Amino acid sequence: MCDLAPTAHLDNSKSLNGATQPDADGFFGSGDSQYGGAFLPPPLVPVMKEIDIEYNKIKHDPEFLSELIELRKRFVGRPSPIYECKNLSDKIGGARIYLKREDLNHTGSHKINHCLGEALLAKRMGKKKLIAETGAGQHGVALATVASLFQMECEIHMGELDIKKEWPNVRRMQVLGATVVPATEGGKSLKEAVDSAFMAYMSDTESMFFAIGSTVGPHPFPSMVRDFQAIVGYEAKQQFKELTGGLPDMCLACVGGGCNSLGLFSAFLDDDTVKLVGVEPAGRGLDKGEGHHSATLTLGKPAVLHGMKCYTLLNENGDPAAVHSCASGLDYPGVGPQHSWMKDMGRVKYETATDDEVISVFFELSRMEGIIPALESAHGLAYAMKIAKEMPTDAKLLVNMSGRGDKDLDYVCDKYGNKFGIGKDGMFAGAPKND
Repeated sequence: MCDLAPTAHLDNSKSLNGATQPDADGFFGSGDSQYGGAFLPPPLVPVMKEIDIEYNKIKHDPEFLSELIELRKRFVGRPSPIYECKNLSDKIGGARIYLKREDLNHTGSHKINHCLGEALLAKRMGKKKLIAETGAGQHGVALATVASLFQMECEIHMGELDIKKEWPNVRRMQVLGATVVPATEGGKSLKEAVDSAFMAYMSDTESMFFAIGSTVGPHPFPSMVRDFQAIVGYEAKQQFKELTGGLPDMCLACVGGGCNSLGLFSAFLDDDTVKLVGVEPAGRGLDKGEGHHSATLTLGKPAVLHGMKCYTLLNENGDPAAVHSCASGLDYPGVGPQHSWMKDMGRVKYETATDDEVISVFFELSRMEGIIPALESAHGLAYAMKIAKEMPTDAKLLVNMSGRGDKDLDYVCDKYGNKFGIGKDGMFAGAPKND
């Protein structure tokens, strides 16, 4: 059982060779490799400043930390375990593959980690309502859950296409009491959900708290969400030592906005023997062009998006490009500023996985280990499985299994089921319908 120092997971500003990141203005790095900041309309400047001040108060407050730790244990079910995929590893050969089982958290993903922290902060600040965006719906479900726990109102903005794709999560949010607002502009996915939520938030910043769903947006959210997620890596580091006697050779995780990957990576940044790999969505293929992938760090350029400077996929007009991924939580044209900085400095290597590779892994893990992964999480595992066979048998790969795939079942089975022996109506064609 992990027994972590109460402040270890809420102050990660000095991680990575002792350098303070971000600086007081929310920037990671310097010069041409400077990302983050707070590019805001004037009315939001004092609002974000207040959040920054209050967050810096609570992250060293014993009373706040005690409540957070107790809820993590009693409500979320932490620590989440590490599991060795013995069947999968034996079949592939080469390196052994381990999973950090964030899919076993209450609500089914890592998102509950920062939602719990953000909601506690909002409560401390006297806010009455939580508002946010969501892509795959996992952040929305987690936020709706903690809003119910703390008896706060909750409003979730979600792209119209993602609502159709992730309908089970929409129902979960509604059952929990949240209002789900469709984002109907543009690509009708995650970027538009962020746009819609920001507009709604600006109408009443006094009573609302914008609980941003990843390590993105204006300062202080990229570092705040990272800090709440860092418990994943600190747990994993200690657990892995207890399980194997040492550290993993490589940590891998999917990257959209970047919170689950930073959650895992933060505890290992100063461990030079541990390679860190973030896996982006290659979608239908990087060669297909705009609208067919979401490989922001692979093909993007620095630009300002949603209040931060970060790598961004841009179209020929210099606007955020259309994006695609089979995983709704990853189809975003930007990425967190800390990831942008770590790409430039080379500490993290960024790779990609295609939709076809991810769907194959979705079924492979399900049928080899009895674990149905979220499509987002399957990106990290897809790359791990690809390289494991080329590595020595004593090598160890740790993948952040950031979420479970319940939400993806209808989409995957309807779109890809025939290829894997599943009829569109269920386990066999012609299955009876419920009246």
